[in-house]
Amino acid sequence: MAAASQRRPTSRLQPRDPQGRPPQDGYGVYIYPNSFFRYEGEWRGGKTHGRGKLMFKDGSYYEGEFVDGEIMGEGCRHWASSGNTYSGQFVLGEPQGHGVVKYKAGGRYEGELSHGMREGHGCLVDQDGQVYRGSFHNNKRHGQGQMAFQNGDKYDGDWVRDQRQGHGVLWCADGSTYEGQWHSDVFSGLGRMVHCSGVIYHGMWINSHPAAQATRIAILGAEVMDVAHGSSFTLHVELQQDDGEVAESEDGRVLEISAGVRHVQLPAYSEVSFFKVDEGSHEVPIQTPFGFECIAYPLLSPTPGGPKPGAAPESAGADSPFPKGDLAVTMASGALRDQEDTPSGLPAGEGAPHCPADCRRVERGRAQFVDVRLGPPPPGYHPVPFLDSEHKRASSGPRGSSGPKRRTPTVRDPPAGSRLDGAAEAEPVTAALPGEYVIKIRDVTTPPFLGRTLPTAFKHLRVSPKGTGQQLHIPGEGPEAPN
Repeated sequence: MAAASQRRPTSRLQPRDPQGRPPQDGYGVYIYPNSFFRYEGEWRGGKTHGRGKLMFKDGSYYEGEFVDGEIMGEGCRHWASSGNTYSGQFVLGEPQGHGVVKYKAGGRYEGELSHGMREGHGCLVDQDGQVYRGSFHNNKRHGQGQMAFQNGDKYDGDWVRDQRQGHGVLWCADGSTYEGQWHSDVFSGLGRMVHCSGVIYHGMWINSHPAAQATRIAILGAEVMDVAHGSSFTLHVELQQDDGEVAESEDGRVLEISAGVRHVQLPAYSEVSFFKVDEGSHEVPIQTPFGFECIAYPLLSPTPGGPKPGAAPESAGADSPFPKGDLAVTMASGALRDQEDTPSGLPAGEGAPHCPADCRRVERGRAQFVDVRLGPPPPGYHPVPFLDSEHKRASSGPRGSSGPKRRTPTVRDPPAGSRLDGAAEAEPVTAALPGEYVIKIRDVTTPPFLGRTLPTAFKHLRVSPKGTGQQLHIPGEGPEAPN
């Protein structure tokens, strides 16, 4: 009889006992007195035993193994309210052991369970496709585990109640990495980040922010730097925190140097030169923190293997790093780049790629630009000097002329005997004329470190004629040397 029931498992062929008693042995159907449960399957001694299916009035069901009236062994459970399904091991009616949960909202879990909850080791794929492999406790990620996030980030480390906490390593999709302490799912404590731009920060973190991060660029030295005409100079630069301390925890930020010259704004009888530009020029005056505007001016930028510091570019041979031409100076790399839409493109990665000649990478919060030299005036830049006692002597002595004193501007000869009006033919101008200039240090780290670019720093530079008694000041030497 039992064999016939198994061949034809329908409730019509095996009705329940007319007196409401469940079947004793074999295969049968039983509707429980509260009518919420209905069982169809194998029986032994009046108890569900063997293979069977227990159905619930709300549409839920269990299909699998029974032992002495209990759900035990391998089976499949479906919950109508959530739409979730579990296939695996059961103990006393609850998922326990190894199994697979499929979620109606998307995703799945395969691994160990206890009392119906994720417990032990397993793999969870959520509805967004994110994958976690590791330890679980009370249904949460807890212990050691690895996570692959939807945005491409990967994490390997400690978890506490579904949050990254303890020690862990994060590999970001953009190439950045962080290794260190975590708390409540964010960087917190001692850690080291290698940013995709090449910046490295090793120190304390608070709520995912460096505790000792740089907030500004500082150019050391006197407020106004005096440089003799034709001389080179060195700039010492620091990345400083809000409290003025050097951000020594930071390496690799890229700083770019450029220059400007004071625009035509000086009163008559000034002892310095300034410039006007040809009509139609695209040079837009740039405001400086010194109360005057400037326009871009070229810098000579020696490169490794180029001429020795101080060597004049016009004396260089075929191996000179300077481009050939009327001025023989590096124009684009030294110009102020405020008018450009984007900064210079720099390769990314931990390997600290080579910087352009006008850039330096920070080491322990410091950088220096050595043998910096202002180039000669570029085409279209016309100096506008004014008469003073020294200029009078320069114009009256060598030329032998003795005209009446004038109170209006006059053009004087530039250094090296060359006339800017084209009348004379001697050596070309090879250095910046005496005057007021601006040096600009700009953070061009690409992409910006943690999404922030430091404010640009400026230094007021005064180029004095030789023999006027002005001393060349080099930051880092003498009483103002940095620690």
